[in-house]
Amino acid sequence: MFGVPQTLLLVIVSLLLSAAGCARSPGPTVATVGQPAPELAGVALDGTTVSLASLRGRPVIVNFWASWCVPCRAEFPLLRSELETHAADGLQILGITFKDQPDAASAFLAASGATWPTVVDADGRMAAAYRVVAPPQSYFIDRQGVIRSMQIGEMLTEDFDRQYPDIAR
Repeated sequence: MFGVPQTLLLVIVSLLLSAAGCARSPGPTVATVGQPAPELAGVALDGTTVSLASLRGRPVIVNFWASWCVPCRAEFPLLRSELETHAADGLQILGITFKDQPDAASAFLAASGATWPTVVDADGRMAAAYRVVAPPQSYFIDRQGVIRSMQIGEMLTEDFDRQYPDIAR
């Protein structure tokens, strides 16, 4: 193009974009299927400290939910059942509240018999890193900490059965 070798042209354009401040710098880590899961850490509703990193080596489902969310309430029995069914695999569930009050979330966990830790996302940073717009939204993370799939909306048995094998290996 115009007698300038293509490689040289690419270098010049890259330098010009960098100099102009137009080059894209790495932003905050966001959840992407096929990539390592962004870190999640905080104090759970029961007062314990929880982190996604501490669950490495186990299959994990990160579940963003709220006590006021009807589909979230509907999927809790499935999550409870699957956690029990796959206990030998080491399955872990990490709940993250989404725009919910801690007292309401704690009461719902107790009433539903949920035993997994749930972290309060008070400032919304965790939801932003996982691009959550509305609950429920779940991420299936393999033993190496890589997101293998995500479920937007209520999880049904067939959704779990389709996605779980990719993280259980």
